Amino acid sequence: MRERRWETVEALTFEQVVGVGERLAGLGLKPVAPAQDVICYVEEWTVQAPDDLDQLDPWPTEDVTLVHVRERWRGDFFLLAGSYHEVYRKHRDVGTYCSVSHPWRIREPLRLHDPQGMFWLGFRHLHSFVRVRLQTHEVIPPGETRGDAERERWLDERRAAFLEAITTLELPVETAVDRDKVVLRPYEASTPFFCSWPDAFGPCQFEYNSPDPYEFLVPASKLAETHGRGPADVRAYLTGFSEAALTEFQSIDDRVRSAYRCSIHCPFDELPEVLRAIEPDGRLYATLCEFPTQTLVPTGGEASAIIGIVGVQGRFRIEARLNRAPLKEDVMADWLQWLVGYSMVYAPLPAFV
Repeated sequence: MRERRWETVEALTFEQVVGVGERLAGLGLKPVAPAQDVICYVEEWTVQAPDDLDQLDPWPTEDVTLVHVRERWRGDFFLLAGSYHEVYRKHRDVGTYCSVSHPWRIREPLRLHDPQGMFWLGFRHLHSFVRVRLQTHEVIPPGETRGDAERERWLDERRAAFLEAITTLELPVETAVDRDKVVLRPYEASTPFFCSWPDAFGPCQFEYNSPDPYEFLVPASKLAETHGRGPADVRAYLTGFSEAALTEFQSIDDRVRSAYRCSIHCPFDELPEVLRAIEPDGRLYATLCEFPTQTLVPTGGEASAIIGIVGVQGRFRIEARLNRAPLKEDVMADWLQWLVGYSMVYAPLPAFV
């Protein structure tokens, strides 16, 4: 999400994807071979029951998470989160994880940030946490200078937005701007607290942890209320639980859409089989090639590129992800088209899924 991302305009067959790999090899790069093992990431695979995961038995899986998706949901966040917490308490163990997300709205007038953020109320083995994330209208990774003229505005907006969330959640955290970064510090230095990506003009988040499993239920509900009375897209994430526990979580509301996300280890040339296993709406990602861009553009800026593939509904697209643009904006799309052999369009990933 901190990267610049492009994607092919047209959908491709897997044979065409293999052809892109051959093209990259012809340019002196080292794409994966068809029989080489890769890590394939699966998202948004809708399932009818937890044991549908058995369809992936031919391959080793990791980081398996069942996601309960509620689209255009209207309800009481306190009751929903409390219901998940009650089931979680029965089945919690080392390695189990449960969180519920909900959008929140920033009252401060913003020009560079999205007025809607996202937060997660979560429970791990012996503690709870609240995580708050902001998103910007444009992603400018560290090292790019396109946003320098508005750096002060970026930082002021980010600090003000985080301060709203901190105040609503009644967290003992102070905010400051130091050396072109927003700095958040808990009053108690021993508090487990994390702030991610403060130097990027893109998604930025903090996470505050507590040993009290009930501490954030009421404050998080107040943050959810800032979204207003309209419908909200709400998700619950369940990791490390048995099928019996997942079935009990399902009893909270059987009208939710259940979807798996996980990582799979498989030979590159078996990706079409994985895609068929997660039809019709599952999405997969895998890496085809990684390289420093100065390998091909010695006079360009220093950047790292990942050429990957995205699979959905039986077809594939090529994606290009860069930690910064090595060339001027007006020539990036043409250079990427030369690189992979197909037209590319700028396509950032959503920040809150």
